[in-house]
Amino acid sequence: MEFERLIRIVGDEPVFETGFLLAGDADRKDVILQLSRWTKAGRLYQIRRGLYALAPPYQKVKPNPFLVANRMVRASYVSCQSALEFHGLIPEHTPVVVSITTSRPGRWETPLGVFEFRHIKKEFFSGFQMTDLGGEQKAFIATPEKALLDLIYLQPGGDAESYLNELRLENLEKLDLKSLQQMATKSGSPKLVRAAKQIAAASGKELEEYRTL
Repeated sequence: MEFERLIRIVGDEPVFETGFLLAGDADRKDVILQLSRWTKAGRLYQIRRGLYALAPPYQKVKPNPFLVANRMVRASYVSCQSALEFHGLIPEHTPVVVSITTSRPGRWETPLGVFEFRHIKKEFFSGFQMTDLGGEQKAFIATPEKALLDLIYLQPGGDAESYLNELRLENLEKLDLKSLQQMATKSGSPKLVRAAKQIAAASGKELEEYRTL
């Protein structure tokens, strides 16, 4: 396969998998060898085994890190600090894209960013939705409520008032407190129930302070 042909096939794709190139009479060994050569030459980025992206200046579409995370581990969604920043609930930028999966946890440092995958039980794998990222890219991202609960659940002492204060949560009016409390109750986790009550109280206090301005 010539590199020009590769660009014609995947030029509009933010990332692509090896299988995308194996239609018809394509020889798998030849394709993998070519991909390896182009990666070493700096024409491609290898994100994970079998997952690639065109490198500048050949890159037509800049891959959104959230889409990349979804493609790195198919059964996953972006959550915790990454989703909280996306929803405008914390002020800090989070350089590592954190995702939730029922598969093995892992962390990868790639040319497109650093990606961390954290494991939860299958019964907690919910509370996310397909979200438009712009530029015709989409990804599964936790709702504001689930992103917060995921973080608290995975963080030792996550329900402590001191830890919740450290998060510096803002724009709490964006939270659906009823949904937050329902999710916490459904989880069966006393830790999440306690945290949901504290967050509801903080939200009420923030709203009261706003009204007095």
